[in-house]
This record gives sequence, C-alpha cells and structure tokens, in this order.
Amino acid sequence: MDSEVSQTSNLNAFFVSSLLAGAAAGVAVDLTLFPLDTVKTRLQSQLGFWKAGGFSKLYAGIGSTLLGSAPTAALFFCAYESTKAAFRASNTNPSTSTLAFHHIFSAIVGEVAACLIRVPVENVKQRSQALQRPSTEIYKSIVHNDGYRGFYRGFSSTIFREIPFAVIQFPLWEFLKHNLSQSQHGHIHSWQSAVCGSVSGAIAAALTTPLDVVKTRIMLAERTSMEAKGNVASVFETLWREEGVRSLFAGVGPRTAWISVGGFIFLGMYDKMSTLLRGTPNTENHFA
Repeated sequence: MDSEVSQTSNLNAFFVSSLLAGAAAGVAVDLTLFPLDTVKTRLQSQLGFWKAGGFSKLYAGIGSTLLGSAPTAALFFCAYESTKAAFRASNTNPSTSTLAFHHIFSAIVGEVAACLIRVPVENVKQRSQALQRPSTEIYKSIVHNDGYRGFYRGFSSTIFREIPFAVIQFPLWEFLKHNLSQSQHGHIHSWQSAVCGSVSGAIAAALTTPLDVVKTRIMLAERTSMEAKGNVASVFETLWREEGVRSLFAGVGPRTAWISVGGFIFLGMYDKMSTLLRGTPNTENHFA
C-alpha cells in the first residue's frame, strides 16, 4: 500500500512539474520571439508583406498569444511526458527503434492535445498580425462572422503542420541529447539540451514550411473564399500552380530562425525547470 501511495505521489509530482515547466517554457519563447513570428506571418499573407504591415506593430496579437502560450505548452508536455512514461512502464528494456517510435508517438499525442488550445490562439494572433487590429476586436469579429466554430478554422491544416514538425523535432532532440550524454557519463547540462533543441527545431522548421504557409493562408482567408474551407490539398495545389514553388517557402528564413532560437529557449527552459522542480540531476537515458 505504501509503495502504491508513493508511486501515485511521484506520478502527481511528475505531472505537475511537466505542467509548470511547460507553461514557463511557452511564455518565455512566445514573449521573446513574437516579432519574428509576426514577420513570418506577414511574409506568408496573401496581402503581401508590406500591405500586411511590414515591420510596424510587430507585437500585434501578443495579448491572445500570452493567454494561450502557457496552457498550450503545458498541455503538450503533460501529454508528451505522460505517454512516454506509459511506454516506459509497459516496456522496461526497449530497443533503440522501439524508443524512437515511443518518442514519435508521444510527440503526436502531445501536438494533437496542444492544438485544442493552439488553433484558436493562432486564429486570433495571425489575424491581428496581418490586419494590425487588436486581439479583442479580432475575437469579436470571429464570433460575429463565424461563431465559435470559427476559432477552429485551420484545425486540420495545423495538425498536418504540427505532427510532421513534432515527428522530426522531438525524436531528433532526444537522439542528440542521448549522444551528448553518452560522452558525459549520463549527465547533460540544460544549455546543451537547449542547443539540441535549437538544431532539431531549425531542421523541422525548414522542412515543414510549406505546411505552415498553407495553414496561414487558410486562417487568413476571407470566409467566403475557397481557402477558408480548409482543404489543405486544394490550397497547396493552388499555391503551387498560381504562385510557384517559392510561395510554399515564403517566410522560411524568419520561420527557421524563430524556431531555431525558440527551440533553444523553449526546450532549454523546459529542461532547466523540470530539473529544478523534480529536484533530480539531469540525466539522459532515453535511448539507453
């Protein structure tokens, strides 16, 4: 009985630490890098960069983002770490390929959960960035024109973007950390975890930029347009046919830079906060 109580207590502490560390990481990265995200959104906007605002009002939409960043990141890491823990409990000595699958599946579960909050926030944020209007005004406009379902416009395109991104970034992050820890007798510093997050984030960002462009076009489209229907394949085909392959990589520079630096802050902060909250040294044995 005592062991069961202790195990439950440990699981609760693990869940809370993932929740708080994820929330802190989400707020830190969004607050720091919001201007780069605004530039990326305007580069991808159908209005064009300058008509969408250029370099003015780079913090347009920051209010809705800060409200959503903490719960989004917290929900992701709770789902991600909980799924990994469930796999570890059911398979105490998995092979390297099995562990890689565990990380991929855990990342997918985490992203799907996070998108329940991320998509409404993105809808408000990106329209604020492109139209240079206050978040409260955008919120009222969405409710008036589309109802509350309007906040989930682009949900499928966001999922199509986030899952490939997570499938690339998180297993690569875990793999890079493991390689570093092997040369350091199982110990890895938080700043090293942050560097691994930066590298994995940059690679994932560059490769998934076309999916991000499609998602942005759907979210910013006029509600009576074809893009607003949210058909990812149709929007992708239209961009390819009418604007060329370069349009699919609009904003790739700012996006890659933003997520590379963001990966450093986000995953480094998460790693540091997790270590402090759990009161245990940072050892990496994910691929051991």
